Amino acid sequence: MASHIVGYPRMGPKRELKFALESFWDNKSSAEDLQKVAADLRSSIWQQMAAAGIKYIPSNTFSYYDQVLDATSMLGAVPPRYGWNGGEIGFDTYFSMARGNASVPAMEMTKWFDTNYHFIVPELGPDVNFSYASHKAVDEYKEAKALGVDTIPVLIGPVSYLLLSKPAKGVEKTFSLLSLLPKILPIYKEVIAELKAAGALWVQFDEPTLVLDLDSHQLQAFTAAYAELETTLSGLNVLIETYFADLTAEAYKTLTELKGVTAYGLDLVRGTQTIDLIKSNFPKGKYLFAGVVDGRNIWANDLASSLRTLQALEAVVGKDKLVVSTSCSLLHTAVDLVNETKLDEEIKSWLAFAAQKVVEVNALAEALAGQKDEAFFTANASAQASRKSSPRVTNEAVQKAAAALKGSDHRRATNVTARLDAQQKKLNLPVLPTTTIGSFPQTLELRRVRREYKANKISEDDYFKAIKEEIKKVVDLQEELDIDVLVHGEPERNDMVEYFGEQLSGFAFTVNGWVQSYGSRCVKPPIIYGDVSRPKPMTVYWSSTAQSMTKRPMKGMLTGPVTILNWSFVRNDQPRFETCYQIALAIKDEVEDLEKAGINVIQIDEAALREGLPLRKSEHAFYQKWAVHSFRITNCGVQDITQIHTHMCYSNFNDIIHSIIDMDADVITIENSRSDEKLLSVFREGVKYGAGIGPGVYDIHSPRIPSTEEIADRINKMLAVLETNILWVNPDCGLKTRKYAEVKPALSNMVAAAKLLRTQLASAK
Repeated sequence: MASHIVGYPRMGPKRELKFALESFWDNKSSAEDLQKVAADLRSSIWQQMAAAGIKYIPSNTFSYYDQVLDATSMLGAVPPRYGWNGGEIGFDTYFSMARGNASVPAMEMTKWFDTNYHFIVPELGPDVNFSYASHKAVDEYKEAKALGVDTIPVLIGPVSYLLLSKPAKGVEKTFSLLSLLPKILPIYKEVIAELKAAGALWVQFDEPTLVLDLDSHQLQAFTAAYAELETTLSGLNVLIETYFADLTAEAYKTLTELKGVTAYGLDLVRGTQTIDLIKSNFPKGKYLFAGVVDGRNIWANDLASSLRTLQALEAVVGKDKLVVSTSCSLLHTAVDLVNETKLDEEIKSWLAFAAQKVVEVNALAEALAGQKDEAFFTANASAQASRKSSPRVTNEAVQKAAAALKGSDHRRATNVTARLDAQQKKLNLPVLPTTTIGSFPQTLELRRVRREYKANKISEDDYFKAIKEEIKKVVDLQEELDIDVLVHGEPERNDMVEYFGEQLSGFAFTVNGWVQSYGSRCVKPPIIYGDVSRPKPMTVYWSSTAQSMTKRPMKGMLTGPVTILNWSFVRNDQPRFETCYQIALAIKDEVEDLEKAGINVIQIDEAALREGLPLRKSEHAFYQKWAVHSFRITNCGVQDITQIHTHMCYSNFNDIIHSIIDMDADVITIENSRSDEKLLSVFREGVKYGAGIGPGVYDIHSPRIPSTEEIADRINKMLAVLETNILWVNPDCGLKTRKYAEVKPALSNMVAAAKLLRTQLASAK
């Protein structure tokens, strides 16, 4: 019985690629150095899978930034502002598209479906001259073959590529991106022909957009695309891979009727209803790549249950046509549990990272073929039983408190307009108040202090002294820049979710459980294994310390319950909303303690609220109801004069704007600049927003420093659709990934722009 992996983490077990990328970007190493690190990682991944017995091993899933940007490079779809003049796309052009450069901004970045991974959004229009400009897919196939590993080259499918794109600036928003299919398919044909010539026997097209709510025109595009490719694909086995959700009956029918396709890869973890479609009608003679091992979580597979599912499917599709697979790429999970030497042994027995999931896939394939590893299955069953019965998972007091939430919508008693009036009397802020999102640059010295404190190499007194000095530096800088509402810079936090999870019960932490978010940015998601509560205050000391250093308002900085949930590896033994309500109650305790300590502005970040929105519209209302309710629970008990902020970033918010309004925050800061101010279109279309709002005025994920004039122009665009008295001026996101040499001039220009507009507004009265 055969086995398959959809994709694998790229960063390396110790984030080797992250450090190589950042060294290259800082001009501390060469392109050759970066390429060598990448080649070593690819070799290790391919050989590891081969050694584990995986038959269908993917290539071209490695990326220096993201796989959609790789497809943009393959198609030569470089926006004109980057000055690319043809030929093979090199690092300069590639990374300029991803990160911007000194003279031009980066392309838009947004979330990859409902994950915390991001991709660079292609900018397309009728005048794009597509050309075969990156031979990466073929080169990596040949590279693996030279190592003795025959792989399945993976390409983003042509229809999904177009559906994930956007009209370029200046192109009508009504432009049909699918009309570009005839222009990109010739390049796909060139790539396929080269792969065949290189000896490839299989090719995998990732078409994840098939799980979305597609209309008949969009579904027809899949039919047309693969009919056009059929002749070129002749002689190859073709796998169409989908993931993250169920297929509709219409999408399943479209998929299984595609011309020239040999196999279908389906997510049977998040797409359990798809199993019914398979059982009712699976095309004779085709392969099913059954995604039964979860690629998006870190819990050990219930092997006995998965084996029963596979045996039922085997009876439908045939023994020789069933391939055991992961539900999606393992990119979304941590790399290897072997690296976790400090994790509690009982909890560790419940987990499987990418390397362990590869073993699980192969163990299931062998069991299906009659070669079951009884010892492996017995150990797995024991771990499953341990997790179900462990007393550390359940806290009756927490469950009782969460159950008592039913029957109330937890709204603040006064409407937002009256609250804003009360807050203005307390805070006395100018028109167009300035603030930042929370974090300030995390210097090497700051990271060293935190690292040494965790390793018990410096005393608690020395650690507290160093953190206080950093907070004072950040406070002084903001006062020098004349920012109105300050932050303490979060020097005590490596990560906005990890920091809170470390102080909440029901969470476990890894040492090397890193997961790529975008580019070189990695996060280390906490593991929520049990009921959640707050044993003691988490941020009150640092917020109070910072407030004592200034007379200006100091924001208390918290991460919201929905974001903690969506950016963690969440227990799968109860509904997600139940876990979210438990986190909300813990954050509520913290909010009320901050208020008692004299913190008048409290920011509860919900950066990942949109990210958790289900992919199917039929499931949106239920998610939005409990997600928004969870946020309101956190701050329903504060006084009118306490100003509640929230922050959201890097998602398409326009389709949830009414839920954002329903959150009933006093002020929301929200990403805007990198997405061509797409957010503002909502207000142009007549949506009324009465709370404070700060659409980001510059992109912090690029090293580029915007001018005062550029920022002022952005503010003017906002003033065209938003009332002056509700508009805030702030960056898109936190500043932790930037350097002070970039932050100081950018914030200085931001404040100067706000002051310029205040003067103009005052003179216009």
